Amino acid sequence: ARSTAIKEDTVIGIIFAGMFALGIALISTMRNYAVDLMHLLFGNVLSVSSADLVRMTIFSGLVIFIILGLYKELLVVSFDPVLAATLRLPVRWLHNLLLVLLAIVIVVSLQTVGVALMIAMLVIPASTAFLLTRRLPKMMLLAAAIAAISGVIGLYFSYYLNIASGAAIVLVSTALFCVAFIFSPRRRLLWQNKR
Repeated sequence: ARSTAIKEDTVIGIIFAGMFALGIALISTMRNYAVDLMHLLFGNVLSVSSADLVRMTIFSGLVIFIILGLYKELLVVSFDPVLAATLRLPVRWLHNLLLVLLAIVIVVSLQTVGVALMIAMLVIPASTAFLLTRRLPKMMLLAAAIAAISGVIGLYFSYYLNIASGAAIVLVSTALFCVAFIFSPRRRLLWQNKR
């Protein structure tokens, strides 16, 4: 995106589709490895083992530790790269670090919600929090809380309605977004319709 006229969202879409297809192609070449592609695509929360939980905890703690340690630098690089360059911060290195942290979160979460629903779990809780607050620290905490609440309620829906757990979690998260969209103090959608 930096070196061509192609927009960043187009590049993300192309790379996501290409790498997704490459991953499925690589998995399909393993004749002796029986893998359920449905679990890869849509996840299976119920198949998470104790070792997986330990691994998720370690990597989550590492990501949180790095974000807390470099919070101000990552904030400046994310919202004002020109100011970050003026402050002589290693902009490219911090940007790449942020991408690596994002990749770690995605890989750790794949088993739970799968590739197809992972994007939704990255975007929807953050978008919901964005509707409810303007301060970034509150937004981050609120997004994490929304994701956790969606996970718990989604698992209950999955159990009682006998539907896929990953899809149920994302549907709950989407419903919370819709509620926040209607009642958001920033959008005032409900109050405009009453007038």
